[in-house]
Order: sequence, then structure tokens, then C-alpha cells
Amino acid sequence: MLLRVENATMSFDGFIAINDVNLTVEKGQMACIIGPNGAGKSTMFNLITGHLTPTEGRVFFHDEDITGLAPHTICQKGMGRSFQRTNIFPRLSVFENVQVAVLAHARKSFNFFTPAKDLVQEETYALLGDVGLVDEAHSISGTLSYGFQKQLEMAITLASEPEILLLDEPTAGMSPQETTSTIELVERIAQERDLTLLFTEHDMDVVFSVADKITVFHQGAVLAEGKPEDVRDNPDVQRIYLGEAA
Repeated sequence: MLLRVENATMSFDGFIAINDVNLTVEKGQMACIIGPNGAGKSTMFNLITGHLTPTEGRVFFHDEDITGLAPHTICQKGMGRSFQRTNIFPRLSVFENVQVAVLAHARKSFNFFTPAKDLVQEETYALLGDVGLVDEAHSISGTLSYGFQKQLEMAITLASEPEILLLDEPTAGMSPQETTSTIELVERIAQERDLTLLFTEHDMDVVFSVADKITVFHQGAVLAEGKPEDVRDNPDVQRIYLGEAA
């Protein structure tokens, strides 16, 4: 099992945001967590990636206990994450954003004879090619459309060469056209790089067309889990979530 969460509970001043949750993701899987706003989806991502330490329970990656490790340490072990809000340097160019990420992962430093701008150019352009942003390499990141900014964030995340990629609402705020292109991009990159995916998503058309396993959260607990067709037919899911989303 690539990722395993065991009996995770997260409370904030008495409020239980995650309640005794068990979650597994197998290598190569495209797993999705869905649920109403406030169901605990982003909190679970924060527990997995080290931004929060569970009040109770453990998180395992490749059977290694990573509970409470710093986010950068977990990232170095092969876990990448994108956030609901884009996490880029808006005043740097597209190229510079990705170059910084590549340098950080490679832990390279420049010296007097090797200016930073000349380092890892091939690797940087390769990542920009993967996400379709070569033509925007010299654009200032903050001027990009929201869809392009999310593609840039994807390139930055891929610079760490993750084995599993956690995507938090990857199509939030996008137009239908941007949503389609983003999901096609995610699917292509996952296939080309043999990535495992765990994502949250509000667009049910996206969820049921992409995921091969769906976990439904409700009030911080797992309401249902299984193949898309099983989750869609679950009466509790229809009543509590899919009915609300309709």
C-alpha cells in the first residue's frame, strides 16, 4: 500500500474536523475524496502532507510512519501537493518559478562562475513542455490566466519528482474549457510519469469520469467508499451529498 491513514482524528478546541478516518491509496490509483464544504477534505490533505499533526492516529507512506514530519521532509520522500489557491511567485517569470523548484529539489547552488539563470535550463524547459507552458516561459506569472497559473503550479509540483500527487480542488474557479484541459493534462501526466493521484474535487462529472476509487466524507468521517458506480448508487451518498450538489 503506497499511502495509509489509520484511525486519524483531528480536533480544534473541541471541534472534531476528522473523526477516526481510515484511508488507503494503492500505487497507480486515481483516488478521489468528495464531500460537502466543511466535510474535512482539506484537513485530511493537511494531515497527510504534514501541515497538521493528527490528534490521534498515524499516517504511513510506503509503510513508513510519516506522522508529524515537516512538509518539506514528506515532499522529499516523494509526495507532491497542489493547493486550492495557486502557490506561485507572481512577480517571477514562469521559467523562474519552475527553475527555482528544480534547483531546490536538486539542492544545487550557483557559484561565481555559474550564474543561477544558466542552471537546470534543460530540466526547466522539459517541465514547461510537460504542462504546455513553453510559450509562456518569459511571462510574469502573476499576469497569467487562472488556468495557466494552475498549470504552472503543476510544473512546480512535478519538479520534486513525486510518486504520489495530491491535488486539492484542481479545477476550482475554472471555466468549463479550462476544467476539461486541466483534467486532460492531469490524466496525461499521471500516465506518462506513472503517478498515483489523490485529489478532491467539486465537479462530479470530473470525479466520476476520472477516479477509480471514491471516498465520501461527511462531518469529518467516511460515509462511503468504493468504485464510482458503487458510490453513485449508495443511498446515503445520494441523500447527503449528491442530492445537495444537484
